[in-house]
Amino acid sequence: MTEEAPPVTGPGARPNPADRAESPDGPARAEHAEQRRARAARYAGLAGAVLLAVAGYLGGALPSAPLLRVTPVTIWQGRHGLLVLGAWLVGTGLLVGAWLALRRGVPSTGWAYRTAGLWALPLLVTAPLGSRDVYSYACQGWAYAHGVDPYVTGVAEAGCPWVDAVSPIWRDTPAPYGPVFVLLAALAVTLGGGLTGTIVLLRLFALAGVLLAALCLPGLARAAGVPTRRAAWLLLACPLVGVHLLAGAHNDAVMLGLLLLGLLVLVRLPGRAGALLVAGALLGLAVAVKATAVVVLPYAALAAVHGRYTVRALARDGGRLAGGVLAALAGSSLLSGLGLGWVGGLSHSGDSEQWTSPPTAVGFVVDYAGALAGRDPDAVPVARAVGLLLLAGVLVVLWWRAWTALRRLNDVRQRVARLAGARPRVTLYAAGLALTATVVLAPVFHPWYATWPLALLAVTAARTTWFVLPSAVACFLTLPDGTNLARFTKAPGALAMTALVLTLLVVLTRTVARRARTPRAPTPGPLPG
Repeated sequence: MTEEAPPVTGPGARPNPADRAESPDGPARAEHAEQRRARAARYAGLAGAVLLAVAGYLGGALPSAPLLRVTPVTIWQGRHGLLVLGAWLVGTGLLVGAWLALRRGVPSTGWAYRTAGLWALPLLVTAPLGSRDVYSYACQGWAYAHGVDPYVTGVAEAGCPWVDAVSPIWRDTPAPYGPVFVLLAALAVTLGGGLTGTIVLLRLFALAGVLLAALCLPGLARAAGVPTRRAAWLLLACPLVGVHLLAGAHNDAVMLGLLLLGLLVLVRLPGRAGALLVAGALLGLAVAVKATAVVVLPYAALAAVHGRYTVRALARDGGRLAGGVLAALAGSSLLSGLGLGWVGGLSHSGDSEQWTSPPTAVGFVVDYAGALAGRDPDAVPVARAVGLLLLAGVLVVLWWRAWTALRRLNDVRQRVARLAGARPRVTLYAAGLALTATVVLAPVFHPWYATWPLALLAVTAARTTWFVLPSAVACFLTLPDGTNLARFTKAPGALAMTALVLTLLVVLTRTVARRARTPRAPTPGPLPG
């Protein structure tokens, strides 16, 4: 045995790395560095939000802004053009960068809530940003409040006094939103008195939806085994929420608030008849705001089951949930007196053709190739139809995988230990993937659509980069006055999107083939009692 050399001491001695690692100052310094990083991100994001508010004040989606032949060049050449575009781009960059910098962790859940609220303050007091949809909401509410059916008559024909503020493409189309939101829009018009008051109230409705979602996040995240501070940060601090849901006053905020509350009731009280009816009513109200919420219903039926997963249990508990959904839809339709006319309006949501929708982009590329060959294949409608068929298949597969995963845990000795924890994790994550597929394969994509899957993936996903980065990219797709940059990058955008789709298909095919060749490990037996 050899003796250890005595430690070298004195002014010229080098510090021992082991001693430095064991020093209590090391963790303290690391914690202090993390706090400084978080503080820097907080105030960088606040600076970005203030710049966006300035851009909105000088060149946002104001009702008096010109709508014909608006391009980035005309915006640049207009009054305050350089300041508007500079503030918008720098502000968006700061806000997105601060959000991404802390996506792996923030100091605490309360810190995430306070920071998201701080960022939201400037965006709540500026002009509408990133879209002019709020003026469509106002005119649809005005039409209903004045005895006109918005599911039959466009806002221009209805005689809305604010029709000049509505985007030309939506002036002659019926409302595609459910009766609950039409009632809310009419209430905003009645109480607001004028356009400004109506916009303020619509923004308050959107704020109420975001706050409701914020209240539900901790319960959903804990049920799915995800850190609450990470879930709160990913959703509430996302620039899409502040810019589009709050400043833009999109009705997606109301839909998400009702949707998350309904899912929280299911997660907390599965199998209870009264709770299932209440949860179903909340989900039905979400559908009656925006039809997108219907995608979540089959997965909510899985979350409603209590105990062993059998067809009988699914029919019993899922039937009670469906009863609540139907009651909410029927009640809102009867209360509004509009019936189901809003279903027909959904067909006009695809009137806008942009390469940001992958099926539409593929259709564009096929049309470009046909033009080079001297033909006009008119492939966009076909590509969109194929996308919807693929979406239906993906939704069925996702539901079946969730159902079979939960059925594997039916063994009596495993049920108590694993089924209760697996139910919310499996069902909520499957619903998040279903909304992701809806966003990717739908005929139309707008940046705020990315908040649909984000709300559920934030509380369930273990890996986040795959949905956080696309959400960050979507923040740069619009200008403050609602100009969609996809309109001016049609050909290169379609080519890039198609190339991305083909690349993902190749990667997915190789991954599936590799997994098929890999022998599966034997299924473990039941857990010991």
